Amino acid sequence: MFEIRVICDLDDTERVVAALDHTFTTGTVTVYPTRDGKRSRFYVRADHTPTNDTGNAKTDWPTPEAAYANAPSANDEMAWLLGHPYGRRGREWWLRRAAVNDRMVLGMTPRYTSSEANALDLAHRLIEMDNASVTGDPRAYVRQQYARWANSH
Repeated sequence: MFEIRVICDLDDTERVVAALDHTFTTGTVTVYPTRDGKRSRFYVRADHTPTNDTGNAKTDWPTPEAAYANAPSANDEMAWLLGHPYGRRGREWWLRRAAVNDRMVLGMTPRYTSSEANALDLAHRLIEMDNASVTGDPRAYVRQQYARWANSH
């Protein structure tokens, strides 16, 4: 994962954001005007697009259905998350939050939704917390880690 900073003409902003999105797996793009107001300045977290190589390639990750087969309901998961105050949120809390958000984006949680950008940001947070090197889809890393965690409990 890495961060990209771009400064471009206002007219080019949408085209540059689309090109970044096409080239990389990106998170939330934060856009600001430059000091002179004539250009856009934006920041984005990104990762390389998935490859078909071995290792952390997208094809090596579990499917969402397999990863979340034994997951609690979204209601139960949200209650568990809300029951942990800010100072007591360790890896398990961040893993479960990333996983439930991933499930929401995938439409696996009736009545609950989330944005892809939020799910991707949470996946990056877990990757950073684990100090992991992930190539490809960061949300697939969440699925892999959740499946491992679920099978050990």
